Amino acid sequence: MTTYPNFKYIVTAQTGLARCGQIHTPHGVVETPNFIFCATKAAIKGATPTDLKQAHTQIILSNTYHLFLQPGADTVAHLGGLHKMLGWDGPMFTDSGGYQIFSLGHGSVAQEIKGKRNSTRNNTLLKITEEGAYFRSYLDGSKHVLTPEIAMQVQRKLGADLIVVLDECTPYHVEKKYTQSSMRLSHRWGLRSLDEFYKTNDGKQAVYGIVQGGVYDDLRQESVQFVNENNFFANAIGGSLGASKQQMHDIVNYTASLLRKDRPTHLLGIGGIVDIFNGVRQGIDTFDCVHPTRLARHGGALLAMPLQAAEGIEPKNEHINLRNARFALDTRPIDETCGCSTCQTFSRGYLHHLIKAKEMLVMQALTVHNIYFMNRLMKAIRQAIQTDSLDDEQKKWIM
Repeated sequence: MTTYPNFKYIVTAQTGLARCGQIHTPHGVVETPNFIFCATKAAIKGATPTDLKQAHTQIILSNTYHLFLQPGADTVAHLGGLHKMLGWDGPMFTDSGGYQIFSLGHGSVAQEIKGKRNSTRNNTLLKITEEGAYFRSYLDGSKHVLTPEIAMQVQRKLGADLIVVLDECTPYHVEKKYTQSSMRLSHRWGLRSLDEFYKTNDGKQAVYGIVQGGVYDDLRQESVQFVNENNFFANAIGGSLGASKQQMHDIVNYTASLLRKDRPTHLLGIGGIVDIFNGVRQGIDTFDCVHPTRLARHGGALLAMPLQAAEGIEPKNEHINLRNARFALDTRPIDETCGCSTCQTFSRGYLHHLIKAKEMLVMQALTVHNIYFMNRLMKAIRQAIQTDSLDDEQKKWIM
């Protein structure tokens, strides 16, 4: 693929549809399946690049929409691009801002799955036209437009290895006619994004095409055909994934089954352990979500469900809440099997105290643990695929 001379994707092992692979980029290799941590505004809250490396992180993500508004793409470029600016020398991914267009008006994917949906758009989004999305800055109310061309220009200046076309992400509860119209608009935007990319392509970036289509199989099929037939380096499954976990899995499974297998496939905005195992079994290569780091900022520490059950905790979630009084006198680490610096240093009781005392140290400590946990999970999944033991491995993490 001459458009992407410095990028390649190879499959190194496969069990059923689940596969291990490597995404080669100018800033290094990403082993897949893998999890991409969200440095939304060019920083991961509570963790430094050194923390990320020590926790075995391979790739991070920043957001075009937010950096477009502050500090601005020209400022990032002047500071050497994202890699130099934030001190990260590994592969980077930027999304296009399309998800933010969606979430300005309809709430997050997680809110949809929980049934917490807004029926009207937020007034920061002014209108979506053929040209692009017109909106007001959430920072100062100033008016802006994000077009496919601008989205690609901004991502070029940001300098991430892996970049994404601009799309509109519709909620599941709009009528099919609107979903179809929006999807086809996203396809036209995708072609304009590619055209803009070609104008300044220097071999340092590769483009992901996004599959839309909401909850409708025929629209998903049409969108997959669009992505498969155009010169994208990789696939991304986007858009609304439904109103429940099961519907989300059904849509992901159907969509993944139709996508080209010679490209890496990314699942946008999903990062629950159950969802990761489901996606991996369908051949998904990478995932991203703010959940692990956001959870840390609210006292949540990821802990495998079987380990929770062994302690007598009813495993309702994939984490424990260290705000709870039951942990006040607990001398154990979060996870006795974990090698992260937090678990090697601090007790649950101390972390509980830090939360109650509102000390900033706890945000860093829990963030480091949750990042290490996710990287450990993905490494275990890769090893399980290589040894054809994915069923047994899954039982160690979820119930």
